[in-house]
Amino acid sequence: MRNRHSFKTVARIRDTTQLLIDVYHYHGDCYVHLLKVWNRYSPTMFLPHIQQKEKFVPIANSADAAKVFSEIFKKGSKSAKRNLDYWDQLFLKAEDLAGSKGISRDSKEQMMDQLCRVILARDEKMLGLAKENLTLEDLLNIKARMIGTGFIGGKSVGMLIARSILARAKSLETEKLFEAHDSFYIGSDVFYTYIVENGLWKDHMAQRTPEGFFEKAGKLHERLLTGIFPEEIKDQFLQMIEYFGQSPIIVRSSSLLEDSYGNAFAGKYESVFLVNQGPPEERYSKFVEAVRRIYASTMNPDALSYRLQRGLDQMDEQMALLVQRVSGAYHKDYFFPDAAGVGISQNVFVWKRGLDPKAGMLRLVLGLGTRAVNRVEGDYPRVVALDEPLLKAYDGMAATQRFSQHDVDVLNIKENTLQTVPFRKLLREKINVPLDLFAIKDEEVAEKLRASGSDEEPWIITFDNLVSETKFGATMQKILKTLEAAYGYPVDIEFTVNFKKDGAFQVNLLQCRPMQTKGLGHRVRIPKTIPKNRIVFQSKGNFLGGNILQAIDKIIYVDPKAYCGLDTQSERYDVARAVGELNRKIESRDKAAVMLLGPGRWGTTTPSLGVPVSFAEINHITVLGEIAFTAENNCPEISFGTHFFQDLVETGIFYVALFPDDPGAGVSMDQKFFDAIPKTLRKLAPDYKKYEDVVKVYDVKKNALKIAADVLSQKVVCYFE
Repeated sequence: MRNRHSFKTVARIRDTTQLLIDVYHYHGDCYVHLLKVWNRYSPTMFLPHIQQKEKFVPIANSADAAKVFSEIFKKGSKSAKRNLDYWDQLFLKAEDLAGSKGISRDSKEQMMDQLCRVILARDEKMLGLAKENLTLEDLLNIKARMIGTGFIGGKSVGMLIARSILARAKSLETEKLFEAHDSFYIGSDVFYTYIVENGLWKDHMAQRTPEGFFEKAGKLHERLLTGIFPEEIKDQFLQMIEYFGQSPIIVRSSSLLEDSYGNAFAGKYESVFLVNQGPPEERYSKFVEAVRRIYASTMNPDALSYRLQRGLDQMDEQMALLVQRVSGAYHKDYFFPDAAGVGISQNVFVWKRGLDPKAGMLRLVLGLGTRAVNRVEGDYPRVVALDEPLLKAYDGMAATQRFSQHDVDVLNIKENTLQTVPFRKLLREKINVPLDLFAIKDEEVAEKLRASGSDEEPWIITFDNLVSETKFGATMQKILKTLEAAYGYPVDIEFTVNFKKDGAFQVNLLQCRPMQTKGLGHRVRIPKTIPKNRIVFQSKGNFLGGNILQAIDKIIYVDPKAYCGLDTQSERYDVARAVGELNRKIESRDKAAVMLLGPGRWGTTTPSLGVPVSFAEINHITVLGEIAFTAENNCPEISFGTHFFQDLVETGIFYVALFPDDPGAGVSMDQKFFDAIPKTLRKLAPDYKKYEDVVKVYDVKKNALKIAADVLSQKVVCYFE
């Protein structure tokens, strides 16, 4: 489109394309002017042509050509300075409007609309939210911190809108409460520039076809990891690296479709922490490597499956990037925030009777927030119901110690790397964190240690005093409710918390997105008396997904004892692939309701803690169950607020955690039923027939099997009707 692209963009198109035609409309006539034609030539080919009915006739007479095109040039020069890119022309005009007092409100609103549509979003809901909460000055500030052109992507837009909403909230002391940010934005056009620069456009277009969607993705992923950037982009990258100096930064995906209404893409694309130490050349090299990794992550199978499942496979998904200064402070050789976490404004997945879903919830960790958004092996971030902050989903000191955070993610400045450090090691090194707010002392263990001559102090991270003795819980609830009201939708946020010397805390809002929820659903009346021989399993609490009454057509059961008896990790990965194969054969949840049960944590990266499936390998499941199996300490985690949790929410999968060996959990399982499930894997997935003792499939459609869950009574039962 004329005057809609920078000269550099057009130059790259000219270099790449085989055919470039300039089209003009003037005085009711249509003119075409061929600028480039690959491997073709004729004496009149590159003359301007005028359309006459069904033909284009060359304008061979120089006088006619000069008359027409001098007028067209003059007309164009009135609306644009031809020595400037369209991008710069537009923002210069916006700067003039922003600085003028006599300009009409309509003119400013028109410019706002135009700028929002070229740098923020295409989605009308997000555009409306942006225009309500951002100013012309805000958009000019974005442009000043932007590398390249195009959109800044959903993650950046969500962060900026949320910050603007909170800045105007009267109930919050904004200047004292929130950390400032100095983020940079790498425009979505840079992604396409990178593809073109490295000769990948043909591969990119082949991958966009239905038959190439998955088939071509692997090759494209590899090639995206090794490309180069044009000089003008490299120069801007270097300037940004110089700006941040040696402050740690994080490079985050911010694609066009991310964090929009209904499509969060939670955890589907990469984000990369950079400790950012060393000489400029090394810091630049690491940064470029991070950009390549995130670009390549657009071809991840999980991301592609997510797009396909939501009908987004043919949507233009360019990758913009958000570069943020890492929030936190130096603690000897480490850099990390005091605390980080996830907040959700609607806690519809309450785990105890009496909790108010509207109060919201938090998921808190000490250190970097990576352990809050991921299901981390052996660790349990603290889940806080904001209406009852001291309520836990377990009882007793032993359970408190077990279901707590044991490791901390930090940036090691000395070694220039992201590290996981045991909490006890940080205590031994006397790292300065507000222990009185974050942890409690385990007096029973302390007494045993003293008796053995040890002076070590055993602390358990609970955040009890933080959420009950300070304004933190109430403040986070205000933040969530303020954003929810502005979005007109439940939201989830990512944030950090840092404490100053005077004891006051500051919040850094890193991300905000509308969260898809389906509510609690209608009250379900579970039959009061079900014969014991008809109950497959039942439990008190520990489920996510609201009230349900669902008929089950098929059960896929990964036998915990058989799984834990496998000799090698590779065999456990084979089991995950077998589950994925069975998942792919499910047409849709509308046609078949499948319940998947197995040991420990689904989706873990550590096979000893559960079955290491990707979410794309379980996305057609209706009910997902995790069974605690003490032989290998395989224990479920009710993962409120994680990317895994967000996937369950968006996909509408009901989740239940079963603790058969916990007498207080009200759990019963009919083990004889599970032992009797027929071995059908040989027939359904012949490539994995050797695992037919581990993975069992049972068609129960004719048997009237149902699962019922009621949030009010906190009961869940699977039974034959």
